[in-house]
Amino acid sequence: MAKKPQLAIDTRPWRDPANNKPFVRIRNVTKKFGDVAAVNDVSLDIYRSELFCLLGGSGSGKSTLLRMLAGFETPTSGTIEIDGQDMTDVAPYNRPVNMMFQSYALFPHMTVEQNVAYGLKRDHLPRAEIAARVSELLTLVKLQDYGKRKPHQLSGGQRQRVALARALAKRPKLLLLDEPLGALDKKLREETQFELVKIQEQLGVTFIVVTHDQEEAMTLATRIGVMNQGEIAMIGEPADIYEFPNSRFVAGFIGSVNMVEGIVTEDEPDHIRIRSGELGCDIYVGHGVDCAPDQLLWWAIRPEKMHLSRERPEVGHDANVTSGVVEEIAYLGDISVYQIALDSGKRIRVSQTNASRGNPDAITWEERVFVTWGDSSGSVLTS
Repeated sequence: MAKKPQLAIDTRPWRDPANNKPFVRIRNVTKKFGDVAAVNDVSLDIYRSELFCLLGGSGSGKSTLLRMLAGFETPTSGTIEIDGQDMTDVAPYNRPVNMMFQSYALFPHMTVEQNVAYGLKRDHLPRAEIAARVSELLTLVKLQDYGKRKPHQLSGGQRQRVALARALAKRPKLLLLDEPLGALDKKLREETQFELVKIQEQLGVTFIVVTHDQEEAMTLATRIGVMNQGEIAMIGEPADIYEFPNSRFVAGFIGSVNMVEGIVTEDEPDHIRIRSGELGCDIYVGHGVDCAPDQLLWWAIRPEKMHLSRERPEVGHDANVTSGVVEEIAYLGDISVYQIALDSGKRIRVSQTNASRGNPDAITWEERVFVTWGDSSGSVLTS
């Protein structure tokens, strides 16, 4: 689910880069381990007070990039600036950065208060200032009544919030979070996602979160950087990443998608027509695309953008309708996902909202159905 916009469009600095200076500036950063480039020529701008997510699968380079921001790894080439200062070769303890690890790494023999105060004591802050800041942070993460407990006396979500309070105690300009919710169960993770967003918005600290969980990235982020094989595949706001992917990889990685090959048979300024043997019909796209007649390309559409019916609907353009048989149904409560075996042999997925409770007229297994979609419902991809 995309995060509800908190800011007016003209206050999102990434939409007006000419008049806004990035807070974190990564330029042509490469990190090699032997002959293998874990991060390959990555350039990225992140703005003050963003909650930016680096999203990718295992081995995509996201954690290596985060470790270079923290100073735990040194780039093979390229530069990293934070708040206008070159941090490329600066030691981790001299950076205005803190990092929260997936394991939380709380000291088991210390109380919650002592864990949060640890870094402040190491910096020799006055006792009264430490106590005030610890109290402020525990109130922020809603643990003001748990200060005397030990970590083993807390739930997983509470331990996560203690780790967050400790990471924020030294008031870093930049907080790095490596799979921060990965140890929580699904329901608790969903609840904690919204708490994390609220805390970040209250403090205004810039957060960079690494995650492999697409739903988590969509919920948390102001923007997402999708990583693949050490490179940034796409950067955008959650809705842009989901609705307007720039490649087959991004379309397939974010959410569920049906993807087919096709050949362009009409190429006009206001529409194109794609012939798809896999769908067994033509695809009419109601806008122009930078392509050429007879070009091979791909068309991707989300399951919720397609519609099922028992009767063949009236559609314009003699396109955008195909048929098949319901092969499988997954009932997920709020939605049902239908797997349709098309007459061409291609299998596609269509999801429908379960708006009615116990609908006796719902389409069921082995029924023949028609599948339709709008002329702007899918994405045309050339790579």
